[in-house]
Amino acid sequence: MEPIIIVLIILVVLVFIALMKTVQVIPQASAAIVERFGRYTRTLNAGLNIVVPFIDSIRNRIDLREQVVPFPPQPVITQDNLVVNIDTVIYYQVTDARAATYEVASYIQAIEQLTVTTLRNIIGGMDLERTLTSREEINAALRGVLDEATGKWGIRVNRVELKAIEPPTSIQDSMEKQMRADRDKRAAILTAEGIRQSAILTAEGEKQSAILKAEGEAKAAALRAEGEAQAIRTVFESIHAGDPDQKLLSYQYLQMLPKIAEGDANKLWIVPSEIGDALKGLSGAIGNFGPMAGGGSPSSAPKPPAPRREQPPLD
Repeated sequence: MEPIIIVLIILVVLVFIALMKTVQVIPQASAAIVERFGRYTRTLNAGLNIVVPFIDSIRNRIDLREQVVPFPPQPVITQDNLVVNIDTVIYYQVTDARAATYEVASYIQAIEQLTVTTLRNIIGGMDLERTLTSREEINAALRGVLDEATGKWGIRVNRVELKAIEPPTSIQDSMEKQMRADRDKRAAILTAEGIRQSAILTAEGEKQSAILKAEGEAKAAALRAEGEAQAIRTVFESIHAGDPDQKLLSYQYLQMLPKIAEGDANKLWIVPSEIGDALKGLSGAIGNFGPMAGGGSPSSAPKPPAPRREQPPLD
């Protein structure tokens, strides 16, 4: 009985193993390569799959999702013989599991080496300045070459990115000095431009102030002249309306003489010829008022003696 039980146990184990090998569950976004006696038979897609146990075997399970692979920095020589280190990142996706398994031994290593050689070819035709400012151009050229080369491997390169481009230390120091000099130059230009603009605005303000001041003075002078003219016109009209006689005018003329002589700087002043007529008129007026005050008539008043003229001495 015991040998029979042992055989039954062995048979149950074999059946369980056969069932395990018969039923294959493939996860979503994955694929499996099936070989029969070492030869490719079919590709298992996601889900439940049945294979022939002990005859069919799973060669490789491939992830069909997009993969991101960073590559270590690679030294690349530019057109002007400068060595720069470039880090790259590849975004790829397996589109044909069979080609990715049988067309290339290791597609990751193949993509890395193809990336390095293509990058050296592209950078070798550019100088350092263009290399640092043409990332989009380098990415597009690198992606085009990789996508064309990896198509037969069942791989699609979706994107290529340059993470960093590091020039030599001496070149970095020179670039920093150049950028610092450019910033200092721009700062000096902006400062000079600010001073110039400030001077222009100040001059414009002073000019506008002088113009406004001159206009104000001109208007004030015009108003003063107009006021004086109006005052003179008013005085003239008042005098004309009052109809003054020669006696009043002579008296007013004599009142103005002290004002003419005012001032310490007046060493010499000239008496007009009309002063004689004014004195005669004033004398006549005083003579007329004198007899009237004494009760006599104007004709009986004594006449003032005529002024004596002294002859200048003869030489």
